[in-house]
Amino acid sequence: MNTHRTDPVRWPFANGPSLPTPHVASMTWRDGLFAHWPVDPDDVRPHVPGQVSLETRDGRAWLSVVPFVLTDVGVRGTPSIARLAFPELNVRTYVRYRGDPGLFFFSIDVDNSFVAAAVDRTTRLPVYRANMRVGATEANHVAFKSTREQRTGDGPARFAATYRPNGEVFTADPDTLAHWLSARHRFYVPDGDDILTGEVSHDPWPLQPAAATIHENTMFEANGLPTTAGEPILYYVDELSMTGSVPRRLRGG
Repeated sequence: MNTHRTDPVRWPFANGPSLPTPHVASMTWRDGLFAHWPVDPDDVRPHVPGQVSLETRDGRAWLSVVPFVLTDVGVRGTPSIARLAFPELNVRTYVRYRGDPGLFFFSIDVDNSFVAAAVDRTTRLPVYRANMRVGATEANHVAFKSTREQRTGDGPARFAATYRPNGEVFTADPDTLAHWLSARHRFYVPDGDDILTGEVSHDPWPLQPAAATIHENTMFEANGLPTTAGEPILYYVDELSMTGSVPRRLRGG
């Protein structure tokens, strides 16, 4: 059984201080796919705000599209009747701020208007309402489809894929690419001269190799990002419980 922390945590970050932050939310991630593409850093850097630095590995930047379902979402300690479940789709890259690694989100699509509005107000993250469908195929694949209601960037934002696990569960070793791509516990979003950041805490990702067919993906174009070539690196995550912090402001300067 997956477990998550029940008290405010002090989460260690590489090359930076541990910062105490109260974790007020809890949730469970289910049926998730990590799809990662290597790209030329020069093609991504203009799309990342100047307050953070684009992080690369072996000379390449990475763009990721991550579909999944969140269940049992709510304030910690609240009853199940007060909790939510909804699909989510993230487009992200990898950055550092003052030496600490984290994520920069180009877009977060959710199939819940209340959540989209609440997260946008409290975090400044680029959250959009999208129509999403998640189910299972006859071949026991996860079928995920998302169409954003509003047009942004260079066109409509659509994503459709079928995917499944294709190997044994493993925990990524710290020096591997799988760990570098997945073990990110903080996001950064600019707010004027400052940075807002939030954290999640959870056990190591129970990764599995994945097999996927991406039927449609306009998420990069919709965010004004370069299109990608080649096959992505894929990982599947069946389930993982986690907690989330309140956003905190890091003063610029």
